Amino acid sequence: MTRLSVNINKVATIRNARGGNNPDVLKVAVDCERFGAEGITIHPRPDERHIRYSDARGLKPLLKTEFNIEGNPTEDFIRLVEEVRPEQVTLVPDAHNVLTSNAGWNTVKYEDILKDIIARLKQVCRVSVFVDPQQEMVAGAKRCGADRVELYTESYASLYLTNREKAIEPFLRAAKEAEYQGLGLNAGHDLDLVNLEYFHQSIPNLLEVSIGHALICDALYFGLENTIQLYKRCLK
Repeated sequence: MTRLSVNINKVATIRNARGGNNPDVLKVAVDCERFGAEGITIHPRPDERHIRYSDARGLKPLLKTEFNIEGNPTEDFIRLVEEVRPEQVTLVPDAHNVLTSNAGWNTVKYEDILKDIIARLKQVCRVSVFVDPQQEMVAGAKRCGADRVELYTESYASLYLTNREKAIEPFLRAAKEAEYQGLGLNAGHDLDLVNLEYFHQSIPNLLEVSIGHALICDALYFGLENTIQLYKRCLK
């Protein structure tokens, strides 16, 4: 079974556009669980342009499913994870000026740095590392001490409509490498109702997908509860 973790960053973006607390990010997260999501993902950034550190603190006692916090492991971020103690932390190499995540870790180049960070965070929760679909990067994550990798799926989504067989190829190799290394496998970025089912059917060892932007956009048309069920249907 592949779990659906709903990234609620976009809900926080709408809230922050007007100030106040509408929509209520905490209530939306609880409702996502009630509607069938098996996890909640947030990705706080230093400028708190969407999810805030205070949201992370507020969510922890409310959630009953898996809580996944993504982010660049700055000292402030690490301390937040140590305080909140989610079920999973996903390390993402975000630069401060990016709109959204646009690359995975070079787990070879940054092996020594990641080893220290992962060893510290594994005292708190499961650690996943965001990587491009390259066997070398997956193997490097294992050497760094990670429990899982999350495959960055933007390249798959970009090529899917023109050549889905070619689009999935590097992910198949990366998934096999993860299995060989004994790593759990997650995936995320630009997965949607069009491309998710084929991705899921092609990769049998996929444990979790984290989906935010597309799911929230679809919810504008289909409603949040129905949208979550549509995504879960793609994972059956």
